[in-house]
Amino acid sequence: MTDSLTIRRPDDWHLHFRDGDVMRAVVPYTARQFARAIVMPNLTPPITTTAMAAAYRERILAAVPQGVTFTPLMTCYLTDTTDADDLARGAAEGVFTAAKLYPANATTNSAAGVTDVRRIYPVLERMEAEDIVLCIHGEVTDHDVDVFDREAEFIERHLKDIVANFPRLRVVFEHITTADAVAFVTGCGPNVAATITPQHLHINRNAMLVGGIQPHNYCLPVAKREAHRVALRAAAISGSPKFFLGTDSAPHFRHDKESACGCAGIFGAPHAIESYLKVFEEENALGRFEGFASLHGPAFYRLPVNEETITLERAAIEVPEELALAGAQIVPFHAGQTLGWRIAA
Repeated sequence: MTDSLTIRRPDDWHLHFRDGDVMRAVVPYTARQFARAIVMPNLTPPITTTAMAAAYRERILAAVPQGVTFTPLMTCYLTDTTDADDLARGAAEGVFTAAKLYPANATTNSAAGVTDVRRIYPVLERMEAEDIVLCIHGEVTDHDVDVFDREAEFIERHLKDIVANFPRLRVVFEHITTADAVAFVTGCGPNVAATITPQHLHINRNAMLVGGIQPHNYCLPVAKREAHRVALRAAAISGSPKFFLGTDSAPHFRHDKESACGCAGIFGAPHAIESYLKVFEEENALGRFEGFASLHGPAFYRLPVNEETITLERAAIEVPEELALAGAQIVPFHAGQTLGWRIAA
């Protein structure tokens, strides 16, 4: 039995820090594990320009604990009226690492998102020419489409066309939740990849709906049937460079989750690496964990692999029921459970 595992320091290729007091409270959880993170731009107001992204990056860096090395990688929130020149300039200056497509009203703070994907085709053409990565929240938002079918429907309506019309555009299908998405990404060329969250590897939709409504297991896209969870696990441990780590960690206060209209999002940052490692151990795939966590993402984003390493050791960790952050309580993923690994000091 393996009792320790040393890997290149990993990166988180999709997460939410929010802003203000919440951001300052949650950044240290990510920075202690990850060298870099793709930071989502869905603030209020959203991060739509180079200047806004540069300012947000400075606020994040100010929240990194002293002595810790961490680099936030910024994304541009695409809208119907995105300025392609500003986006290209921001990428050339090293401010933007990617741009994010949110269909309007698909998730938290996405009301300003894209109302019709074809409206941004000129921007996607410029991104393809400038080699700027497109990150996608892949769900349709039509009220007549079942919430459990919205990812598969997005593939059929939009993603197939994006990939066909912009064959050199690098695309990350973020936080995939279905066997449909696994099959689509697997069947595409090397310019299409996907991130997978820890929650979608651990839970299916029963975790939200059995024994009463479980708001702290509610995120978007929602967890699906067990067959989809099994397909995601197979993709994550496959060794394919198309699949890599992206927590989609999304903090919300407990009172906002446990409300009449509870917020979507799971705060996975506190024990993200340990959560993923539990899955790889259960699937007898510890030898492929470094690829998923530390190698595939940098290769796709054409960034260097981190030189630092981290060591994980077998030990029981009790995840607290809640964390007191920014003057309120936030419930972390795996609250009240015991995980079997920890990051060595």
